[in-house]
Amino acid sequence: MPLRAKVASSVSRTAAALSRAAGRGDGSVIGGWIGLKIDPDLLAHLSAGRAIALVSGTNGKTTTTRLAAAAVGVLGRVATNSFGANMPSGHTSALAKAGSTPYAVLEVDEHYLAQVLEATEPHVVALLNLSRDQLDRAKEVAMMAQLWRAALVRHTDVRVVANADDPMVVWAATPPADPARGINPPHVTWFSAGQRWHDDSWVCPECGSTIQRSGDQWWCSGCPLRRPEPQWIVEDEGVLDPTGAWHKVSLQLPGKVNLGNAATALAVAAEFGVRPVDAVSRLGIVTSVAGRYAQVDKDGRNIRLLLAKNPASWLEAFDMADEAPTLLSINARDPDGLDTSWLFDVDFAPLRGRQVLITGDRAYDLAVRLDVNDVPFQHVRTFDDAIRSVPPGRLEVIANYTAFQDIRAELDRVN
Repeated sequence: MPLRAKVASSVSRTAAALSRAAGRGDGSVIGGWIGLKIDPDLLAHLSAGRAIALVSGTNGKTTTTRLAAAAVGVLGRVATNSFGANMPSGHTSALAKAGSTPYAVLEVDEHYLAQVLEATEPHVVALLNLSRDQLDRAKEVAMMAQLWRAALVRHTDVRVVANADDPMVVWAATPPADPARGINPPHVTWFSAGQRWHDDSWVCPECGSTIQRSGDQWWCSGCPLRRPEPQWIVEDEGVLDPTGAWHKVSLQLPGKVNLGNAATALAVAAEFGVRPVDAVSRLGIVTSVAGRYAQVDKDGRNIRLLLAKNPASWLEAFDMADEAPTLLSINARDPDGLDTSWLFDVDFAPLRGRQVLITGDRAYDLAVRLDVNDVPFQHVRTFDDAIRSVPPGRLEVIANYTAFQDIRAELDRVN
């Protein structure tokens, strides 16, 4: 690397280490931020010489990245932003901290995918899903799909692993060829993990006609856009690979959605030449991801943490949670988005019949929503009050981003 980049990388690692030592966080943002101030091209310099995979989407990025890093690890050391810092500062910090590695698997915020594509020149990009998120500042879903599509037009040599079940992702991953300009469509490998949340993909992004569905299939009623045939498929408790071989996947992570994340991870690893039979056993070593799914015993309660930040992820969280007392925590700070109206897009009916507690900065907004949904609840002011309010045994905790981090801090930043 140029001397300036070497200095910036060294300062980045030092700043991150000082942040961790001072108890101000894991250093996954501040180190990269300072490094990029010294050398704005530091991410590109740190990416050079590595085979890189990028993982992006509205939901499931952090978990899929952790699983993919475990699978690619069959080949050698892998740099990854394992704590979910998914903007260029986080990528820079992760690569600087890892030192020289042949591989990197990086989670990328969907807004930053085009920028990170330019800087890292990845071997493969995984596109998971697109749905509404942070309504007061995030782009509309079709607009985000358009940004992805435009980015892939400029990088047609990158290999793409994409979700065949999400019409927005399929459209974004298949920009039209333009032989006159030397533009060919990217090579796409499709995976299928199902799509339970349909409310952001009823309208075709190509022509504006309605999307029709029957079973696993979907198609546009007004143009040729339709579900492609997937090569990687979740089936029963395992994954079918492109050869038709079935691999049992034994995860320590809950929910069918994580089987889909595992299928994506296997597909990403295969793009590096990793055989599924070699990778699948490594997926089972992942127990929690930056606190997500972590289980902690405290005062006779087994507390499990689930992160849910938008309607699609709340739907999946209800599927993962046991029939047990459940604490819901909602904040509306800057990382969460300040608008809580999205709560009315979530059906809380699955919580009926269990003890429900609510807390957080915007607990009263949640209270109104639960009342509309006829879900009885109890308001508690603190996490400790919640623990004291439930009997010994399992306590499920479902929280949006900063509320999740608050509770994670109460549990000594469990990972």
